[in-house]
Amino acid sequence: KVWNAFTGQELVSLPHNHIVKSADFANNDVTVITGSQDKSVRIFDITRPDQPSTAVAHSAPVRSVKWSRHKNVVVSAGDDKRINILDLRAPTAVKTLEIDDNISNISLTSDGRILSCASGKRIIVWDVDAFKVVKDIAMDYEVSVAAVNPQRTRIVTGGKSDLLIRSCEFESGKELEVHKGHHGPVHDACFSPDGEVYATGSEDGTVRLWQSNPGSAYGLWQLRKI
Repeated sequence: KVWNAFTGQELVSLPHNHIVKSADFANNDVTVITGSQDKSVRIFDITRPDQPSTAVAHSAPVRSVKWSRHKNVVVSAGDDKRINILDLRAPTAVKTLEIDDNISNISLTSDGRILSCASGKRIIVWDVDAFKVVKDIAMDYEVSVAAVNPQRTRIVTGGKSDLLIRSCEFESGKELEVHKGHHGPVHDACFSPDGEVYATGSEDGTVRLWQSNPGSAYGLWQLRKI
């Protein structure tokens, strides 16, 4: 389903025959991609929701989909331990990244240049232009989600079993902050374009906003004089 972000009004429902695991908007605000349990990636024009185009992207259910900064290129991750780079004009994936462990989530920075993957107890980060690994960080817990800020100074992670949100230094992986708040597994995270705020989405039915620099005045967070 697609809602008006200001009023909460439902705008359109996009039909699927199987469970949808992930969805993302293109930059034009009318095109949506979805990743489904039936191993497919679908592309919807929300003005014509009954006429999607479909690409069979994986040999197992699709876990996560992201629209790249290129108009026709989609990044998808599946339970087949593969990340596929799909050019929607081509019949098959133009590039595949093989991962050793199960993939929980993938994330792109707002400029589309950095791709991160949460897999087992690892966070793998690629430079999208060359698809070169720039970070491979071993964690001491199962990671459900990992997102890099646009400034490439922070990584936010979600713990698969402890439900904690952690903010880590990008270069070293050093843990900087730990946050509690969610009551279910965290399945997605992303930063605002300026990197000042990040959002986490959980199985508990909530999306939570967190400051990258707690205690500073920003948006909804205003300092009060005592």
